[in-house]
Amino acid sequence: MNRRIRQRAVITLSVARVATPIGAALLVSDTEGVLRALDFADYAARMQRLLRLHYGGFELQPGRAPQALRAALARYFAGELGALESIAWCTGGTAFQRTVWQALTRIAPGTTTTYGTLARALGVPSAARAVGMANGSNPLGIVVPCHRVIGADGTLTGYGGGLHRKRWLLRHEGIACLN
Repeated sequence: MNRRIRQRAVITLSVARVATPIGAALLVSDTEGVLRALDFADYAARMQRLLRLHYGGFELQPGRAPQALRAALARYFAGELGALESIAWCTGGTAFQRTVWQALTRIAPGTTTTYGTLARALGVPSAARAVGMANGSNPLGIVVPCHRVIGADGTLTGYGGGLHRKRWLLRHEGIACLN
């Protein structure tokens, strides 16, 4: 029997290191300048794992982040909290993950929500854990603002870039943190 093995094409991505007030960020973009991943240099292994999960084969080449992306991040860190909305992004992931990530972009700067509230808003009230797992698999930290999701009791929960960064981001957006 002759079987064809379907393989995903290897995607070529560019990675740039950009200084931020909370550490060096790695910005991964495609050939059109669309953001595919944003993580911190000390979490590069996590970023690579997520890229493998989302794209299968990929090749990372050193490059320069697109000017529009660098400018939007600089404006965000300078206090223009809505600047991230201008960033074009795309990612793999399951349909459910992409739905959660899209919902995260609707959480306004300076506000938070909980996993349970987000699950209810998505029409799956019993899926708070699944929402949390999708949140934790977000490859686009800061831009897809998973840092705005907190525990039901108001405490900070995990963050792929470290809780110290989540705390800093929330305070930067004017949110007082319980822990």
